[in-house]
Amino acid sequence: MPTMPDMGAMIYDTKTALILRRDLAAWQMANVAAFLAGGLTGTHSHMMGEPYRDRDGRPYSALIREPVFVFGATLEELRRTHQRALSRELVPAIYIADMFRTTNDVDNRAAVAAADAGALDLVGLGVHGPRKTIDKVVNSLKFLS
Repeated sequence: MPTMPDMGAMIYDTKTALILRRDLAAWQMANVAAFLAGGLTGTHSHMMGEPYRDRDGRPYSALIREPVFVFGATLEELRRTHQRALSRELVPAIYIADMFRTTNDVDNRAAVAAADAGALDLVGLGVHGPRKTIDKVVNSLKFLS
């Protein structure tokens, strides 16, 4: 399993984690991760850093300002992690399997609205919050490799 690079002492009080179902195709993992990260930054604007500029002054978009930790999980682990997040009053970003069959945001929201909260067919979950809280939410999960 790859090791995380040494980033020195963590300087952030918050932490961001994405949890992806391990049985997804590579394109699905990338797609779900992008949707979840976008959802979290839309909810937590403080996650965004400042825009970039190269030496020639060309502008580039801002990025998330802190590391994003990506974990792999089974459906059962995703559901457990989801419950842990809710019990700590976090507002997670979610992606369910039925969303792969839609083509727009309206239908995505309808798919989630039709799903039983206790039986969500989760394929991805994103959480952001105080570092210690997120550590408890993702406890026992392994980094995606």
